[in-house]
Amino acid sequence: MNEILKLPFYAKTTVLLIGLIAFTYIFYISQDILIPVLMSFLSAILLFPIVQFLKSKLYCPHVLAVMIAVIIFVLFFIGLFVFLSFQISDFVNDFDKIKSNINIHFSNIQGYIRDNFHLSSTEQKQYIDTAAEDSLEKGKEIIGTTLMSFTDTLMNLTLIPIYTFLILLYRTHFLLFLAKLVKAEKHELLKDILTNIRVAINSYIVGLIIELVLISAMTTVGFFLIGVKYAILLGIITGILNLIPYIGILVAGVLSIVASLTGTPDLSIIVGVIVITIVVQLIDNNIIVPLVVSSKVEINAFISIIGIIIGGAVAGISGMFLALPLLAIMKVIFDRIDSLKAWGYLMGDHLPKTYTWRKIKLPHFNTEDSTYKNIIKTVAVTPVFTETTTEKESTKAEE
Repeated sequence: MNEILKLPFYAKTTVLLIGLIAFTYIFYISQDILIPVLMSFLSAILLFPIVQFLKSKLYCPHVLAVMIAVIIFVLFFIGLFVFLSFQISDFVNDFDKIKSNINIHFSNIQGYIRDNFHLSSTEQKQYIDTAAEDSLEKGKEIIGTTLMSFTDTLMNLTLIPIYTFLILLYRTHFLLFLAKLVKAEKHELLKDILTNIRVAINSYIVGLIIELVLISAMTTVGFFLIGVKYAILLGIITGILNLIPYIGILVAGVLSIVASLTGTPDLSIIVGVIVITIVVQLIDNNIIVPLVVSSKVEINAFISIIGIIIGGAVAGISGMFLALPLLAIMKVIFDRIDSLKAWGYLMGDHLPKTYTWRKIKLPHFNTEDSTYKNIIKTVAVTPVFTETTTEKESTKAEE
């Protein structure tokens, strides 16, 4: 009576894909509810060690320990917001200077186009006015969308501390709920999955925070050395935007180039900003990320980019930020369920990360590793064609 229904491969794959599509659709239509909950879940994992420290070392009651951890969390972000607000207000006061410096570079570009492409300034102005008319309507829509998004963000920022407090408060209650969902003999597997999810997400978030501090510090020092006026503000913004994989650093670079025009219209400052941004990114991608941000669950770059694109299409910037933690959770689950292990392997990154050259570890980019050769073996014997075999085959065909 308790027989398990075994499905063929194509049926299991179809069911899995339908499940993922349904999950993505549900996430899309309910993102206003799910995104604050998921953000709170990540925050709760990050604050859990603080709660444990307050309970075990300072002997605080559970409710008080959770409350103190959440208050520290909120105060940190309030302090960061106040600091950035003061810096941004000073930056806005220099907007007229930025505008005049942009006009200087714009005039130089117009002269270059006029001399090399034989387009007069009047013709160039006509092209720009035509493009501006089209972009004006789009700009109004973007402003309206941005205001709505800003309102939603403020609401989410209010809900996240509340959700985080409740998740930490009812942590044991939720764990017992999950234990009641599975059979007793599967409790060890459930414990293993939950432990690995907590370790993976915690190491990932802590790594992101360390990366944020290092990127902000390096960018600030670099901009300060070349004479950029708002070096601290731009360094912090670059560190924060760098948390959005692949795209955030491009936005940060554009903002830094625009902000560099507050001091001088000299083109060398813009070149310096671009060089420092590229150098910091090279250090980040080749040193900081492998050493600091590397999670206990490795996701290969191909799956990461696809996940980030889907997350951005479904839920914007929040979806892009949540994509990698959700992929890490999915991989932990897939790796521990026999029927899903192949998908967990597909999401993983099993290529060697470094090789040693003269006692120096360098990035390893050779995908043809001898360990993975001849994994798929065929049982069929390759036929050998000779005169006798061809003659036998021809006589059989004649008969």
